[in-house]
Amino acid sequence: MLCFLGLSLGPLSLASEKEVVIVKNNWTSQIVLSEILSGIYKKHGIKSRFKKLPVDEQWGELSRGWSDVQVEVWEGTMADKFEKLTSEGKMLGAGTHDAKTREDWWYPLYVKELCPGLPDWKALKKCSSVFATSSSGGKGRYLGGPWEKPDKARVRALGLNFILERAKDSDGLWAALDKAFKKNKPILLFNWTPNWIEHKYKGEFVEFPEYDPKCETDPSWGVSKEWKYDCGNPKNGWLKKASSKRLKESFPCAHEILKRFNFKNEQIAKLAFEVDSNKKDVSKVAARWVKENKMIWENWIPSSCPAKGGKH
Repeated sequence: MLCFLGLSLGPLSLASEKEVVIVKNNWTSQIVLSEILSGIYKKHGIKSRFKKLPVDEQWGELSRGWSDVQVEVWEGTMADKFEKLTSEGKMLGAGTHDAKTREDWWYPLYVKELCPGLPDWKALKKCSSVFATSSSGGKGRYLGGPWEKPDKARVRALGLNFILERAKDSDGLWAALDKAFKKNKPILLFNWTPNWIEHKYKGEFVEFPEYDPKCETDPSWGVSKEWKYDCGNPKNGWLKKASSKRLKESFPCAHEILKRFNFKNEQIAKLAFEVDSNKKDVSKVAARWVKENKMIWENWIPSSCPAKGGKH
């Protein structure tokens, strides 16, 4: 019975040999870029479907060939897994976007008047009370996202008089930002680029001590001498793409298109802005981009790809 179940259930986990499986995560830019890639595939006769996955589950899917494409691999949060699996040959890198990434503490530009010395992180030592809320016990509040980050470790290592609160999702972050912005109230929160926020609000990242890998492993490395994580996140990080080995083997044209698929910060920010701020349907935003930017994406189709209807 066990052998029978293994034989019958095993293939159900595998992606269809006739379609490319594109990973969809839970942030807007990744979703809209996934939709754009699917639209380009469709124009070239390549069938695809989406599979919604949290980041921590996508690695097993890609390395086993159960999913095939990830259009956004962020250096700041995904480098370790990406580099481990690609170096082991379990999954493939598929090129790098022109966009540069950053993920860190951020504030609206008007906050500099309330906390002189920003963006230097040392200013936070002098004006933490500016960011206090009714529930922060007199300490400053930093509003983080739902994703696991070493923020508490950084607060301890740098001796910051702050507490950490977490928003349930990105919508919670932006709702808090919009509320503070309308009243010109100070707020310090997690943000990243590329992101639609930079298309709507003027602001800056806090400049913590420069990132170094030793910051995460050697307490004696930085300004603390006692605690790890006494630095900021990487600046000008890469934004890569990843694929399963199956994609290259079974869909060589789709793999080559993915390698050429390439966006800049301002392009990604504008696309996400249309969805999150202008409340437009993500599929319609993606379809419009494909329709209006044919001259761009046609250059991503290599001459080695067969004409529509041929083997991909």
